[in-house]
Amino acid sequence: MAFTGFTLNDWQHYHQQHPQDPLATLLSLLTELPEEDNAWLYLATPAQLRAQVEPLLAAWQKDPQSLPLFGVPFAVKDNIDVAGWPTTAACPAFTHEATADAVAVARLKAAGAVVIGKTNLDQFATGLVGTRSPFGAVKNTFNPAYVSGGSSSGSASVTARGLVCFALGTDTAGSGRVPAGFNNIVGLKPTKGWLSSTGVLPACRLNDTISVFALTVEDAFQVATCAGGLDADDAYSRSNPALAPAALPVAPRLAIPSHPTFFEDSQAQAAWEKALAVLESDGATLHPIDFSVFHQLAEQLYAGPWVAERTAAIGDMLAQPEEMDPVVHSIIASGNGYSAVDAYKAEYLRAELSRQIQQTLSQFDALVVPTSPTIRTLEEMKQEPVRYNSQFGTYTNFTNLADLAALALPGPFREDGLPAGITLIAPAWHDRALATFGQRWQSSLALSPGATGRPLTVSGELPASAYHVRVAVVGAHLTGMPLNHQLTSRNAVLVEETQTAACYRLYALANTQPPKPGLAKESSGAAITVELWDIPLARFGEFVAEIPAPLGIGTLELIDGRRVKGFICEPAVLAEARDITDFGGWRNWLARKETPHV
Repeated sequence: MAFTGFTLNDWQHYHQQHPQDPLATLLSLLTELPEEDNAWLYLATPAQLRAQVEPLLAAWQKDPQSLPLFGVPFAVKDNIDVAGWPTTAACPAFTHEATADAVAVARLKAAGAVVIGKTNLDQFATGLVGTRSPFGAVKNTFNPAYVSGGSSSGSASVTARGLVCFALGTDTAGSGRVPAGFNNIVGLKPTKGWLSSTGVLPACRLNDTISVFALTVEDAFQVATCAGGLDADDAYSRSNPALAPAALPVAPRLAIPSHPTFFEDSQAQAAWEKALAVLESDGATLHPIDFSVFHQLAEQLYAGPWVAERTAAIGDMLAQPEEMDPVVHSIIASGNGYSAVDAYKAEYLRAELSRQIQQTLSQFDALVVPTSPTIRTLEEMKQEPVRYNSQFGTYTNFTNLADLAALALPGPFREDGLPAGITLIAPAWHDRALATFGQRWQSSLALSPGATGRPLTVSGELPASAYHVRVAVVGAHLTGMPLNHQLTSRNAVLVEETQTAACYRLYALANTQPPKPGLAKESSGAAITVELWDIPLARFGEFVAEIPAPLGIGTLELIDGRRVKGFICEPAVLAEARDITDFGGWRNWLARKETPHV
């Protein structure tokens, strides 16, 4: 296929070079998708592609920037609605035609993306294996004797093979991460409530989220950004509180399980140890922690009343066991054995364990775990369908119960040639921070993405954040200076050192403690060294409130033409200040003062 392994950037460039035929391109792609591929449960008709592309074509040709995903094909897990298309949840008896797009799908379409097909899954999204479907098991993209992982098996498979640029899955217990780990792709498990669940058949409504599969971290985050946002019609949708950092530190403090289990899989253990070595060589410090509370919470998802959420989700279908996968039916039916009292006790325990987890993670920048402790063959899964499935969830089941964000990343391969990924985990709304580290990790390993055989291409920065303010600091707030803590204590992160445009003058102010400079825009000036920091939007007001007169915050022009918020000074005090513009920056001035005269 000519478009195999295309990233968002590849598709954008291709359509820019061929602006007259995006529909023809997608129709050509559609004809190349084999109908016998059971990763697909439904492929778009030419009329359905045309209905998506033609209404947006004129707007895109007029202003390509207005539709950042224009003409990009994607796949949708078949428990997520696409208007006019069937939704099966991998259960033929449940099949119905969706009357509206799921909100996340609608938002992606509005950004220009085109649904090209719907994908196979473990029935009713119950499983981490990819084998519990009447449409057949989806095979691993590296070795067909092994499982693909589930429940979002089809979405991971078509992404790993580069048939689509990205795909939507869902993730309750790890369904957006385990298949990513088994197929060498990125699996972004967003903070619960960031992506609307309207139009998604729930598995466990309190603990579900749509997830995103992609070949690169930046693509996954771009897609989540386009698909996410508050949905007033979804009772569990949430607004980003804008408190989390924009990035992890360059040398993060990462928690790891002190005694990780791999169920006697020595190859998985070796791959994990290789990943730890890479993390340390890239500057991270690793801190082993007691993982017992994480394991205890993980066990609650299937070994207690939480399974009754699945019972509630499928309703009357439970009365038709002959229409369901027997393993799926037995799991979901077990929810009928719990009382309301059991459910409340389970919630109390979940809250207690989650608080302990949150307190543990507050000491570190993130947690890193193996995405799965092992992998199994299709034949092995037939022998132990429940026990081996549970093993896959060892490092994933607790995440949504504890309200955490997660990002599954490709990692060093096993000796048998199978992928073995790692997963970064952090508190809710740290999605962007995880993605910035994920970009660095993926660039460091430089693995060919998925099973495409293509070289990794990294397109650059993540999309601009609406939840952070970029601030230029010039004096006492610089790294290592007396007031830098006013930034770091508010989760601000250093972006870069740069210079202002050459139209500013710098002054050493009189009678300030600690000593501070004043920056003023004048007709004759010079480029002054500044640091750029990203501060969470909700903490920006606190930061500004601590700035004393004669300083304030205004808009600065940088040497490359960018405009950012930054420190300015009242002109009235400059007459008594010393002009230190010729030093080019506050550090140079302080160094000059400290140099002994001989």
